Amino acid sequence: MEKLRDREFDFSSKLRQESTIERLREYILWRRNSTNQRPPDFGPLSINLDLTSACNFSCPHCVDSTIINTGEYLRLGDVKRTIDVLHSHGLLSVILLGGGEPTLHRDFEEIVRSIKGKGLQLGIVTNGSRMDKVANVTRLLGKKDWVRVSIDAAREDTFNRLHRPRNHVTLNHLLQTAKGIKEVNPSVSLGYSFVIVWEGMEIRGSPLCHNTDEIPEAMNLAKDYLFDYVSFKPCLIRLEDSQREALLDKVDKGREERIVQEIGIHLEKARRLVDGKTKILESVNLRAMMNREAHQIKRQPKRCHLQFFRTVVTPSGIFHCPAFRGVEKAKIAGSDGYVTKGKFDESLEAVARSISTFDAHEECKVVGCFYHHVNWWLENFTNSDRDIAEIEKVGDDNFFL
Repeated sequence: MEKLRDREFDFSSKLRQESTIERLREYILWRRNSTNQRPPDFGPLSINLDLTSACNFSCPHCVDSTIINTGEYLRLGDVKRTIDVLHSHGLLSVILLGGGEPTLHRDFEEIVRSIKGKGLQLGIVTNGSRMDKVANVTRLLGKKDWVRVSIDAAREDTFNRLHRPRNHVTLNHLLQTAKGIKEVNPSVSLGYSFVIVWEGMEIRGSPLCHNTDEIPEAMNLAKDYLFDYVSFKPCLIRLEDSQREALLDKVDKGREERIVQEIGIHLEKARRLVDGKTKILESVNLRAMMNREAHQIKRQPKRCHLQFFRTVVTPSGIFHCPAFRGVEKAKIAGSDGYVTKGKFDESLEAVARSISTFDAHEECKVVGCFYHHVNWWLENFTNSDRDIAEIEKVGDDNFFL
């Protein structure tokens, strides 16, 4: 049996894992005959679960800045019912992130216990301001689970300028508390998230604090504080007119080349610091940037197939893509769209309609899509005459999408 080579970003292999491959095959058969057939009766394999819109940071580069601190949150009972219904329809992983800071939800710890009580893989993305809450549930996490801290800097001044914390969080304290998580539970994967902000980036006319020269320093800090990896990704801008997350929007080729060269110099320095304990993860869109292929991952097939396998559950509704969080055109259902079997059935039908009507080729042409390769793979396979039995199985490992 083939192994999953790139655990984080090899999404087509994730769909071919032993526990997911039959659903993949069912999906392809349904798409080949979808005109007159009901969609397969299973839910997303993975969800992004936004517990609250509350956030105690004021990051100027936040792509969700227009939907945070609205006062909305998911109620504990609805979260538990959502997890119950989705688990009974094949849910395998949950990522707590987005729209706000998950640890600010008053029931954060109970929600983690409920998710882990179902045996689901769990990822937690946090700004690190309430690591005490993460520490309280750390022992529940296993070797397939992870905690990723949004840091984006290696110096106190840069950290403050990029995050503008409303409390007295310092970079040093954040690193110390993150290290404590790893010391309590060495099996959990601990990530140092670093959004790369290059010189000249602006939000609504205001320049952002750039951090490219701190890339190697971040690698050293990650090693010192027991992080398992540093996750590098490019800064995205949410366009005011369309609310899409855009990569390198309206950047001419000459400037793009200068940006890529500068990032490349610092990434290479960071790579030289890699040891056997702390590794570097480069996001799909960062790899495309560095390979001068950013334009390619903005070219999507007409159909976004991945929306059938993962959705985003937020206090303002269920959306089919993280890049369209809060965008009405990508809304599948209200926040209660999975709380009962009846609601689930309605949401499943809505996803099926969205696959047929949402034109990803047009709507996503500025988005550096993480799922570009797997969407094209599914598009091409579905439109071919290849037998689904040809799809090779991969051993189970990582179900995060």
